This record gives sequence, C-alpha cells and structure tokens, in this order.
Amino acid sequence: MPYTNTHIKGWLRIIIFVVAYIFVGGFFYFLTALIAGLELGISIEKASPSQRIIVVFFDAFSVFCVLWVLLKFIDKETFYEIGLKITHRLKDVVIGLFIGLIIMSLGFSFLMFTNEIEFQALNFNFKGLIYILLLYTLVSFKEEVLVRGYFLKNLMYSFGKPIALVVSAIVFSFMHGLNPAFDYLGFINLFLAGVMLGLPYIFNKNLWFPIALHFSWNFFQSLFGFKVSGLDSYSLIEFDISENNIINGGSFGFEGSILSIVIQVLMIISLYLWYSKKTKNEIGIRAV
Repeated sequence: MPYTNTHIKGWLRIIIFVVAYIFVGGFFYFLTALIAGLELGISIEKASPSQRIIVVFFDAFSVFCVLWVLLKFIDKETFYEIGLKITHRLKDVVIGLFIGLIIMSLGFSFLMFTNEIEFQALNFNFKGLIYILLLYTLVSFKEEVLVRGYFLKNLMYSFGKPIALVVSAIVFSFMHGLNPAFDYLGFINLFLAGVMLGLPYIFNKNLWFPIALHFSWNFFQSLFGFKVSGLDSYSLIEFDISENNIINGGSFGFEGSILSIVIQVLMIISLYLWYSKKTKNEIGIRAV
C-alpha cells in the first residue's frame, strides 16, 4: 500500500474528500429527490423502501465518484488496491457473514429468554427480503470503502495505527449522529463497531471481512426484528418491547443496548488476539 504524493498529508486528503463530497453529494441529493419524488429535507425514515434504495444508491454513487477522483489523482491508487483484492478472501467473507448471524441469533435469544422482548409473529415477504439485501449491501460496501479503505488508511499514514483506528471509529459513529433515537449508548456502540470493523483492516489491509461482517450485522439485525441504528426496515420476526431500556436497546435497536457493547468488546479482543497470532505465524513462516 504505497503512500505517494507524501506532501499531501493523510488527514488533508480526508478534508479534501469532505469538501468535495459536500458539493458532489449535494448535487446528487437534489437529483435523488427529483427522481424519487422526495421532499427536500425529509427524513430517510419517512421514505418508502423504493425511495430509500434510490437515496442510498445515489449517495453511494456520489461517494465513489469523489473517491475515484482522489484515488486517481492524489493517492495514485485504484479501488482494487485500497483493500478490495478478492483473491483468497472467500473464507473471510463466509466467516464475516457467519459471525453476524451468530451474534444476532444469540442476542435475540438472550432478550427473549430474559423477557426483554416478546415474540409476536413471523412476517415473510420476498420483496422485503430483497429490499434489505440490496439496502445493506450498498450501505456496508459504501461505508467500509470510505471509512476503513480511505479514511483509516490515510489516518494511519498521518498518526499511526492506534490513533487512526480511534479517530476513524469516532468519525464512523458521528456519521450516524442524525439517526433517530441516537444517544450516548448509540455513540458508544457505533464507536466500538468502528473499532471492530477497523481492526482487521489494520492487520491485513483488506476490506472483505469488514464488508461481510458489516453487512451481516445489519442484515440479520433487521431480519430478527431490531431497528438498525434507529432506522426501521423489513423484519422477518416481529416482536414487542414492553419497556425501552439499556438492555434491549429501545428505539435505537440492538445497537443501543448494553448487550451489544459487551458482545462488541469481546469481538474486539478476539479479533485482536486472532490477527496478532496470525501475523506472528506469517512472520515466522517467512523467516524460515
């Protein structure tokens, strides 16, 4: 992962992206409102599923347009080189998908067992399933390429890995700051999610495990009936919450709960130990 144009600091590249995105993203926002028939300034929560897909698609498109220009003319890299090399990464994708499923299954089961939530019904809807599949594929790919592939990468060049990881996680959390019911627990959860998703990238400079884990976390969170960062979407399982509290996450969903914090801390520790051991083994093999 070469660092070309060293006179342009990593943090400055991020500022350049933000400024460019304000203009490009603003243009696509108006275009999206026109195509989707949305009122300007309307909350994404009030949009229909089709309108929401259009909004997310054009937002992702604007992000990738700005990134393409910066990567080509400033970073001198391609999308492929910032962490999208797929060779020998199928295992990472499968494990990432599996972890998200296991975490949400365990979280749902625990809350059911402790009577924090009460099962109501199953609501299978094929269109709804395709909707969240497309929605969270776009969201996870866009956010991982941007926050981990570009922000974290450039922050590492300027400040080193630990500080870069913390700063990128704070940025990731504040990116969701306008979501409904966002509070201090939501901030902490999303900060920990940023650390959890950023750790693998720090060790192997590849995005496919974070993309897969991010997708499965959101997808299965929605499928099991939770709101995703305060936003509601299609759910296979419908349940009732008798009282919103820090155990069940309330209106913000699973990511607003103490349970989610505990799980993510354990995940961060596990990922750190796993990748540290893996890195040492690889160094030992190369030395032999």
